Amino acid sequence: MKLDDVRPDLLTRTSEGTLRITGTRITLDSVIQAFHDGATPEEMCQDFPSLPLAQVYSLLAFYLNQQDAVDAYLAEQAQTSTIIRQELQTMHAAFLTDLRHRLTARRTSSTSHA
Repeated sequence: MKLDDVRPDLLTRTSEGTLRITGTRITLDSVIQAFHDGATPEEMCQDFPSLPLAQVYSLLAFYLNQQDAVDAYLAEQAQTSTIIRQELQTMHAAFLTDLRHRLTARRTSSTSHA
């Protein structure tokens, strides 16, 4: 099974190409990151209350059975995020620089008044 041929009751691909848990706004990336961080399925249910425990186990089983394809998808998503972040930083560099200066000035003035 290719990652593109996932069960629609488990994962839904958005128009942007992001895989979300069907019926939720939770991304596959979020669940797999929690798994890599050592979260148990029960902890994931606490972190993502809209996910039933059985669905978490199904997602983890899917990941473990399709690990190479999912890891490739996650790497592609990370690369896309990096590119978008860099583009945004470039487009808004002047604004971000000004904002940082104003925040630094505000912190400095509030520290000197304390």
